[in-house]
Amino acid sequence: MDPISIVGVIFVLVGVFAGSLLKGVSPVAFFQVPAAFLIVIVASLGAGMVSAGATEVKSLVKLLLKSLKKAPHPQPGEVIGQIVSFAEQARREGLLALESQLGEVKDPFLQRGLQLAVDGVDSETVRDMMETEVRAMKERHKAGAKFMTSIGVFAPTFGIIGAVIGLIATLSHLDDPSKLGHGIAAAFIATFWGVFVANGIFLPAANKLARLSADEAAYKALIIEGVLSIQGGANPRTVGDLLRAYLPPAQVRKLDEELKSA
Repeated sequence: MDPISIVGVIFVLVGVFAGSLLKGVSPVAFFQVPAAFLIVIVASLGAGMVSAGATEVKSLVKLLLKSLKKAPHPQPGEVIGQIVSFAEQARREGLLALESQLGEVKDPFLQRGLQLAVDGVDSETVRDMMETEVRAMKERHKAGAKFMTSIGVFAPTFGIIGAVIGLIATLSHLDDPSKLGHGIAAAFIATFWGVFVANGIFLPAANKLARLSADEAAYKALIIEGVLSIQGGANPRTVGDLLRAYLPPAQVRKLDEELKSA
């Protein structure tokens, strides 16, 4: 799990429900109108399902959990050190010398790229194959993030629909003024859930999924350049300098310290 995301969720819950307490509204009140929750959640999910594919719908829970996790790949600095090491070995012993090391490569994308290079596939084909894989990955991730966004967009609208339904029910009891206050308050609970579900759950999840996808694409772009540099027989120092361009300054300093101590 990503600690920052978990802290963010806690902040959302504390901000909303502790704030409601300070305003004299018990958080329990938001759960005492199940019809409002039902209208917003079920209808929003239904609308999202209509606009998405079967793959995204089946992965709803998985996508929500993924938005709370760290990037699945290691830190870029780690793979740069590994690529520089392979560049040194390839320049010293030739590309074929890397074949015995491929089983130790944990990253499957890097392993496939090196395997293509060792097999003698030309550099343009290697680039095309690896970039095609990245593009396909980005499209898959984009579909998942779009599904989350669509639910986040629909939820406030269904919250308004729930409020309208609640007001209709309230106005049907105009002959009993004692029920009006409670009925109007209950009607607006649907609006609360619509806005909360959108801005507290699904839209942040969509943004996180998009961020994870962008980070992974950048990480794989780094690997592609590293593999092509190894295949081209580039100087290991040049390879390291090239790949450092993908890192923020703080990670560059950390990587330099690790390489010096190695």
